[in-house]
Parts: sequence; C-alpha cells; structure tokens
Amino acid sequence: MEILWFLIAMGMLAAVVVPYVRRRNGGGIRLTHPDAPDAADPADYGFVRQEELDIRVPGPDRDLMDVLELVQRSQDWRAASQLLAGTPKEGEVRWQRVQAFAGAASLELAQRPGVGAAWLRTWRLESPKDAGGAQVHAEFLVQQAWRASGGVGSEDHRIILEEARTACDEAALLAPGDPVPHITQLAVARGLAYPEAEFDALWAKVIDRAPEHMGAHLAALHYWCEKWHGSREKADAFTHAAAARAPRGSLLAALPLFGVFEHLPDIALVQDFYGSAVVSRAMEGALYAVHAARPDDPMLAHVRHLLILFLVRGERWAEAMEQIRHVDGYVGALPWSHSEDPAAEYAVYRALAVAGYEANGGSPATLPH
Repeated sequence: MEILWFLIAMGMLAAVVVPYVRRRNGGGIRLTHPDAPDAADPADYGFVRQEELDIRVPGPDRDLMDVLELVQRSQDWRAASQLLAGTPKEGEVRWQRVQAFAGAASLELAQRPGVGAAWLRTWRLESPKDAGGAQVHAEFLVQQAWRASGGVGSEDHRIILEEARTACDEAALLAPGDPVPHITQLAVARGLAYPEAEFDALWAKVIDRAPEHMGAHLAALHYWCEKWHGSREKADAFTHAAAARAPRGSLLAALPLFGVFEHLPDIALVQDFYGSAVVSRAMEGALYAVHAARPDDPMLAHVRHLLILFLVRGERWAEAMEQIRHVDGYVGALPWSHSEDPAAEYAVYRALAVAGYEANGGSPATLPH
C-alpha cells in the first residue's frame, strides 16, 4: 500500500513539476515558469532553506525547543520534567510536548543504539512517580513499536505495544484526569487491534476528559481506518460526526480532510479526484476551521500542513501559499511525517506552490505578510 501511494504521488508530482524544473550550475534544483526563467524561487519569499526546516514540531514552541536542546545536550531530564509539570493538562499543548520528547528520545536511540536517550531512562529510574516522565515513556514505547524490527504485526511490534499498554495504565494512575495517557493508548489500541467494545471504553475515558481534543480524534481516526475495523464508511462517519458537533472555532471541523487523507491510497486514482465533491467539501471545512480558529490554537499548524498538500494537488496556488506563509520553517506534521525525508517532501510541495503562484501572476510583492 505504501509503495502504491509513493508511485501515485511521484507520478502526479512529476506531471506538474517537469515543465518548471531546470538544474542550476551549483547542482541544486529550482522551479521556474517557462516564460520567466529562474522566477519561481522559494527563497524570494523568505522561506526557510530545506536543510534548516525543523522536522520535530509542526509549529513554533520556543519553550519546548529550548528545553529539548538543553536536555539532549546535558542529558539531564529535570528541565523536561519542569516544563511538563508547568504545562496544563487541558488542551493540546501537553500532548504535543509529550510526543516531542518521546520522538526525540526515539530518534536518539535509533541513531545511537544502546546509548541514545539515556536521559529518559535516568528520568524513569530516578523519579518513577513523575507523571510527565511516565507519559513520555509510554509514548516513547509506542513510537519504538512502529520502528520495531519486522515491522507492523511482527512479534517485536506486539511485545513493545503490550509494554506500552502497561506504561499507559501506570501513567494514567499518576495523573488522574489527564487525557494524555489515554490518548497515547489509542495508538496501542490501533496496533493491538482492540475489539470495538474495548476501544469504545477507552474512547469514553478520553472524551470525558477532553471532548474537543483534536489530537485525540486523530488518534482515534487511525484506529477506525485500519482494515480489520470495517470499511471506510465507519471512519467517514466518525470524522463527520465530530465535525458536525464541533463548536465554532474548533478545528474538529477539519477532521473530514484527515479522513480523506487516510484513504488516499485507496481512492487517489479517481479522475479529477482533487476537484471532486468529497474532497472539495472536506477542504472547505478545513479552510473554514482555520479561519475560525484562535491564532494560538496549537493544532492550527497541523491543519495548515495538510491543507498545503490538498491545495497544491488541487492547483489552488494562492491559498496554498497562504498556508505556507503561516507554517514555513516547521514540518513535524502530516503529511510530511509519513515520508522518510519530511523536509524534502515539504520542499517539493512548497516549490510547486511557488511555481504555480507565479505562473498565475503572483510574486513576493503580492503575497500578504
């Protein structure tokens, strides 16, 4: 399935990119409009160079970045513990920070097997009752399971997810009322194929604590999208029900677009797919959600990143550029995080947006700041 998605994506990108690509003397690739050589350069818009894009987070969180850099440099976990202790359990920020710490530890261990992420092991040994440390450890195990040798469905994958399940239960006991351990367990439910009744009981704990948590809904969507949990209709029903009950200002109105994205490998070959009614409605719902959301909503960047893919595919260049303007510099979100090289994947779409924007009369001077 992943190979099919890759081939589809590359074929569609090649069809759009080829007329606009020329190789520069320095060896880099730059997109241009045929009638205006070298015009379509993302650097002209002040966008961040590909090698400087931050793949860890979807948008800026200076406190998190400062602490993460300190922890990784010093291998002292205390700053991470203090940051999480001061992060309210309500809302999305705590969940994102737990994910970021766990992701950093997982990447460290992958880069330095047996040595990396020593700070997380020390954190758990020296402060086993620390709720933040327990939550990061549980999320770390989930991420390790998806990296496990043998891949999804392997014995290693199952064993690590069973350990993660226990870690989630322990983390929940240390922080009553905090939705994060239960949200993390939604990924365990997906990997271990919880029966629907068991999943429903877990989901009830989540929505009891955080009924409008966008991250939780995305994690639940992944469960419903797995092949062994019924047809695409169940996932669609879940996303549309959540969007329908979302209050004004909630990004849950964008959830159907994430549902469409989850099923792209199954339906992307439909003629004029990106102009179809299903995709258009999902895109308009996401754009409405973005315009109505609070500017400081921590999930706003997630929706903008996904919109970039659909807007570029739909050749809605000016709207794509508007989303890029808000999120450029950070690529730690879907759809880029599905790629082995998120920065490169994002950079291709960004370059396509610039090329299309300029081919239709746009320029750095016409893009709002």
